[in-house]
Amino acid sequence: MTDQKASFLPPSPQSEQSRFSEAEKMGFLLLLVALSTTFGTAVPVGYTIGVVNAPAEYMRNWCNATFIERYGATLTENGLDILWASIVSVFLIGGCAGSLGGAWIADNLGRKKSLLVCGVLFVIAALFFIFCRMANSVEMLIIGRLIVGFASGLTTATLPMYLLELAPLSLRGTLGVFCSIGVTGGVVVGQVFSLQEIFGTDELWHWALSFYVVLVVVCFVMAPWWPESPKYLYLTANKKDEAKTVLLRLRGNDPNFVQYELEEMNQELVEKSDTRSVKSVISDPALLLPIVLVCALQGGQQLSGVNAVFYYSVSIFESAGFSSTNAKWANLGAGCLNLATAFFTPLLMKHINRRPISLISCAGSALFLFILTFVVNYINYTSWMAYACIACVLLYIFVYQLGLGPIPYFIGSELCSISERAAIMALGSLGSWSGNFIVGISFPILQSLWGAWVFLPFVATCILLIVLIYFYLPETRGKDVPEIALLISNGFKSNPRKS
Repeated sequence: MTDQKASFLPPSPQSEQSRFSEAEKMGFLLLLVALSTTFGTAVPVGYTIGVVNAPAEYMRNWCNATFIERYGATLTENGLDILWASIVSVFLIGGCAGSLGGAWIADNLGRKKSLLVCGVLFVIAALFFIFCRMANSVEMLIIGRLIVGFASGLTTATLPMYLLELAPLSLRGTLGVFCSIGVTGGVVVGQVFSLQEIFGTDELWHWALSFYVVLVVVCFVMAPWWPESPKYLYLTANKKDEAKTVLLRLRGNDPNFVQYELEEMNQELVEKSDTRSVKSVISDPALLLPIVLVCALQGGQQLSGVNAVFYYSVSIFESAGFSSTNAKWANLGAGCLNLATAFFTPLLMKHINRRPISLISCAGSALFLFILTFVVNYINYTSWMAYACIACVLLYIFVYQLGLGPIPYFIGSELCSISERAAIMALGSLGSWSGNFIVGISFPILQSLWGAWVFLPFVATCILLIVLIYFYLPETRGKDVPEIALLISNGFKSNPRKS
């Protein structure tokens, strides 16, 4: 394949249909890579999020005892709260840092090596969690949380981009939601392993924090078979022969379809600028709308209230008459519903357009959060209100996971060309972790001040997302990136709805 721009006639409808038919087949290698990278990186992200809630009291007591033993000082209740807030929030700070670093790492080391860096960091963090108990070191616990946060931010910035660049056009949505499914599943797995019946005890909580490392090690055994992204090789690293070799492996040695993809990449190469830094992307007016869309969707995903609903769901189940233990099991059941819905999203993304499913998801989330606000506020007025609360929680989780849960993770890779993709995906991941940080810090305070009305800001976020999606999000399913980028290149003067 030469560097010269390839010229070719537009394919006939019959040949185009044949090509898409080939693209819809997910080969063994592509499936292996998608599953092993998801289980090896995305699941640990969710695991780390879900594992800390159940053993929190044991960890706080250990922190206090450690301070007495090492420094001869007892922490006050306020001091212990500050220390615990630091342990929780340093994970989110690491996530923000990993998101920003993701652009540089992905463009300079490559997509595959970025994921290898994630794996190494996950293992190092697990070692800190294991040995912090033996060393009686709160500092090691904090450092471990910072490292695993950085690895998580790097994962959410890199994994969706890597999988979409491996996927043929018709499977982009299917592969794009794997990261979301992995994070969702990881939260459930973390909740399971932190139960008192497993590792959620005073003696074993450090094993609960680190047990994800087994999954990382098992999945990264398959790393030698992971290919580098062909788009990265062709368009960024200028290794065209290697890109062709990778495509032949991924597409089952179909030279016709591979040639078609190479011609598309060659056309994109002619129009491509050099790899963009985060700073240059932010200062480019033509990229204003893509940046706003990606950051708003990823940040709005966190600010739509999903973490707050899970935080509040235990008390809702208790109000319905569940015991404290049964309420925790019911909360785990809600997480399983979240995961079960997520398993259907690859099929949805393959057959349903992004715009309508996103609008339905945001509207449904706003509706059920609004109802939940009033039902929780009057939960003690009549017995059936508690069951209405449970219904609102479950329905909210269902509609959230239809679109607002998975789409923000990969939409940046569908909106942006290769030169600015890593930078914009990093900014979107930063928006997600920042939103998570804001909710984590502000929700307990606002809940104590506002009570059930604390859900109204989340309703407002969903409504704002509806407006943004309706007026400015172009339909991306089945379209090439250059075609999509043109629709939103005029900033807020763009009118992608006409597409």
